[in-house]
Amino acid sequence: MKTNEELRQDVLAEIQMEPLTSPIATQIGVATKEGVVTLSGLVDTYGQKLAAEQAAQRVAGVAVVAVDLEVKLLHEHQRNDTEIAEAAMNALKWHSAVNEDAIEIKVDNGWVYLDGVVEFDYLKKAAEIGLRNLTGIRGISNRIVVKPDVVASKDIKISITKALHRSAAVDAANIHVDVVGSKVKLTGKVRSLAEKTDAENASWSMPGVQEVENKVQVDTEL
Repeated sequence: MKTNEELRQDVLAEIQMEPLTSPIATQIGVATKEGVVTLSGLVDTYGQKLAAEQAAQRVAGVAVVAVDLEVKLLHEHQRNDTEIAEAAMNALKWHSAVNEDAIEIKVDNGWVYLDGVVEFDYLKKAAEIGLRNLTGIRGISNRIVVKPDVVASKDIKISITKALHRSAAVDAANIHVDVVGSKVKLTGKVRSLAEKTDAENASWSMPGVQEVENKVQVDTEL
């Protein structure tokens, strides 16, 4: 098992290697304690904040990432709420996967709020991903509700189990899937936080899933 300092150095190295965060890596502080990583400091864009979090999640030995990064926009990146809202609506309009008429956008002090109803979680995620790199945003609250068509619980379980076994990124043998109605519960142990996230994403990708409770534990000694 890595020591706290070894894990800290690995996270710092991953942040320095990430193209989005490499230019501002010295602005990001990393603290570690028994697999819990805390990121602090200043970043120039919301995209950099997300990239730093994702970089930390990729490191072996990381169980939890707490993000305490502040987005401090450069002068040339600053936009008012109206400009951001217009840019967000245009971005959704050109995103082939998302029906912009189903999504409502509000902007308050640079923070984007998304509301609406979609059938699949990937559409909810696509709406957010399409806006992450917009100039001037400080954050996104994705409040879009997923209301899928009704699918039998046993069919959902079978589909998720098969997806986990197909995935090269997930050790399906250590993950147990339970489904009640449209709610999925994942339990078991995996080797990394990234593997835990991949298992959850695989569950969300199945038709009929409205909620995923991810109780999978990260055990770096597997």
